[in-house]
Amino acid sequence: MARRKFNREFKISAVQLVNHQGYTVAVAAKSLGIDPNSLRGWLTRFAAEAGVAPTGDGAVKAELQRLRKENPRLLMERDILKKAAAFFAKEQT
Repeated sequence: MARRKFNREFKISAVQLVNHQGYTVAVAAKSLGIDPNSLRGWLTRFAAEAGVAPTGDGAVKAELQRLRKENPRLLMERDILKKAAAFFAKEQT
């Protein structure tokens, strides 16, 4: 099966269905006949553009999802820095 290509306007309108009209990703994807993972990718890609960024509950959910994804990385970085600081403190004394 050939891979379908969607133009930018279609992608933005699909993102707006989720962000502005309150559709879930699954419902919007099914109604448009696209894969939900494609729509999720478009949501992250077009989130920073003016007029497409989520508002209301969608904005809060998107921000929460981004922060939850970023949190483990930050915790790992903090632990690495703690270990490095302890190593260098021990080395100097």
